[in-house]
Amino acid sequence: MSATATDPAPLPADPPAAPSAGSGVRRPWRAHLLMAVAALALAVYVTQHLWSDPYRHVIAANAGDQAFFEWLLGYGVYLLGNGGDPFFTDLLNTPAGVNLAANTSITVYIVLFSPLTHLLGPQISFVTILTLNLAGAAFAWYLFFRRYVTTRAVAAGVAGLFCGFAPGFISHANGHLNWSAGWVAPVVLWWVLKLREPGRWLRNGLVLGVLVTIGFSIAAEGLFFTALAAGLFLGTWTLASAPTRAEARAALPTVLRGLGVTALVAGALLAYPLYMHFAGPQSFSGTGFSQRHFVEDVAAYVAYADRSLATLAGLNSGDLAPNPTEQTSFFGSPLLLLVGAGLMRMWGEADRGRRATLLALAVTAVVFAVLSWGPRLQFLEHETNVVLPYAALTHLPLFDSALPGRFALVLVGVFGVLLAMIGDRLLTKPYLSSGVRTAYAAGFVLALVPIFPLPLVTGVRSAEPAFISTGTWQRYVSEDGVLSSLPLPTNTSPDGQRWQAYTMARGGPQFRIPNGYFLGPGGKDGTGQIGPAWHQTDWMFIRAALEGYVPPITDFERAQARADFAYWKIEAVFLAPQITGEHGVQFRNAVEMTAIGLLGQPERVDDVLVWRIRPGVDPVTSGR
Repeated sequence: MSATATDPAPLPADPPAAPSAGSGVRRPWRAHLLMAVAALALAVYVTQHLWSDPYRHVIAANAGDQAFFEWLLGYGVYLLGNGGDPFFTDLLNTPAGVNLAANTSITVYIVLFSPLTHLLGPQISFVTILTLNLAGAAFAWYLFFRRYVTTRAVAAGVAGLFCGFAPGFISHANGHLNWSAGWVAPVVLWWVLKLREPGRWLRNGLVLGVLVTIGFSIAAEGLFFTALAAGLFLGTWTLASAPTRAEARAALPTVLRGLGVTALVAGALLAYPLYMHFAGPQSFSGTGFSQRHFVEDVAAYVAYADRSLATLAGLNSGDLAPNPTEQTSFFGSPLLLLVGAGLMRMWGEADRGRRATLLALAVTAVVFAVLSWGPRLQFLEHETNVVLPYAALTHLPLFDSALPGRFALVLVGVFGVLLAMIGDRLLTKPYLSSGVRTAYAAGFVLALVPIFPLPLVTGVRSAEPAFISTGTWQRYVSEDGVLSSLPLPTNTSPDGQRWQAYTMARGGPQFRIPNGYFLGPGGKDGTGQIGPAWHQTDWMFIRAALEGYVPPITDFERAQARADFAYWKIEAVFLAPQITGEHGVQFRNAVEMTAIGLLGQPERVDDVLVWRIRPGVDPVTSGR
């Protein structure tokens, strides 16, 4: 594809020509350093409340996911010290275990950060990865734009910061170490575009194969979206004009050879995790979340997210999302107007090759926006009867495991490219009138200032009991035995799961726990669900913790508890001085009263209450 002297550099082709003297990019390392510092500073600003006390503070909107990722980080230390399977474990949800390949297991991260986890704990590794994810995404997009879109550091920097800290990714920073890894998309796309380089298909294919493997291990769903977007963009670009078809035809043999190498490398490295994901023990189809609930409301595209500067002016509309972690569009109408107007203006001035790029960007944006709306159109929190294309995709492999609303995150990359193009045009086109320049500058301010991120909101979680941290628990459990906190660990009460994570991170002896927060089989029609199927004893303790309800306890409930504890092979349970969940402090006294009714009087050990479980023995009637 060719470009005229008035067009910014085309995406699918080679990088922009060398800049002229005085353009300010002959020493790009200065601009790179400034961008890296700015991205890191902004990421620390967003995560500042976690950094202020990482051992006690928890993301208020998503304590369960933070506990799950901290558990994975602790498991990484356990793996390196004891061996085991990175994609399956029975340390969690014993005795059935958990298929980690079918969960967001961030395998590369848990291994790479295991020294830090062992030294300072999963809490520090969690906030470190979250911070680096945000900063790394902004910096990676900046480099991508400098390579393929514009020579202007300012244009690339503004677009890169938008991509790294867009409302959707700030929303997912509420606990998601997978979805906050926005750097995966630009790095993979970089090497997809490099596949066309003559004579380098082997090297580029090898590198892309490794990157695909890393991307799958960190953010498999995001990698799937990236692949779909790349295929749609390049396919549209290829078919858009005769010059682009000729250019694609000439590059096709080289690209196919590179893709073949990529498939071989990624296939070999991912053979076992893919088998575990689709056919391993405790695998499942679909997802544990409703695809009609986790969709993007059409109105959300012109609304503002909770954690944006617009909130301070009372303009936030976060209630249009399923929850604070899924505000995946929320671009605001000024940004949509800016990219739309810029797209039309560039279209009017472009040649056929440039129009192919703009058309491909527009098609990609429209298709992924429609996909994000899910199976039925939703407007202002009301699901209409309008059936959308995603309804035909819900049962297809991969699509059945995706949450439709998250497809909106692809538009962040598309809008980033357009912002870089518009910024390039604003900085490099001398024929633009002062009025046009002023309009563009005002457009950038009105579009980007309201979506500037606010720091994540945090709450306080219960401290790790000395009973766990000092190792006293070992006196109550046999080697690799089963120990549980009360209530038993779930997504709504994740304390016990993260305390196990801290024990794994320290190394040494380890206990197993029942239940936990994860995705596993057991949903409707063979689909997945959150956690295991709950037993009656689970419900009793959960209701006590969440509602403060203490049920009447008879010999029937005690017999059922004995049966449940026997299934889990629990040797002891303990109750900490304080228990917390997704909505803050829970009803500890109600849990204690329920436990006494089922198990009799406890022992006071260190700072907890402990009940030993003797298989087949009723502790109440046996005099305990």
